[in-house]
Amino acid sequence: MEIRKKEFKFRGKTVEELQTLDVREFAALLRARQRRTTLRMFQEIEDFVKRAQTKLAKGKKIIRTHKRDLVIVPQLIGMKLQIYNGRDFVPVEITGDMLGHKFGEFAPTRARIKHTKAGVGATKGSKHKSKK
Repeated sequence: MEIRKKEFKFRGKTVEELQTLDVREFAALLRARQRRTTLRMFQEIEDFVKRAQTKLAKGKKIIRTHKRDLVIVPQLIGMKLQIYNGRDFVPVEITGDMLGHKFGEFAPTRARIKHTKAGVGATKGSKHKSKK
């Protein structure tokens, strides 16, 4: 029995078809909020894609950015980015599932809370224990 990997499609179009589209043409395939954001900043998105592609052509493997509000477009699929989260750069590889989302969604600014046992003085029972 042959197992075939399902080909990724976004709104019925393959990645190759999507990569031939211009940013504004791709925006027509997005949902309303994403479309509005993309159309408002299409020039900034196109400039970022152009700069990223030239950096990759020069031999850079990873591109660093502070731009958390850019919408992910098909031309970015396969690129490795490092997105700034306010403290350090979070490595992210762009996949087809990320289309239409913003960079910032993949670089969380707050760490996950780890609930461990209570510290000294946090509860009445631990209030009178020695602090040594």
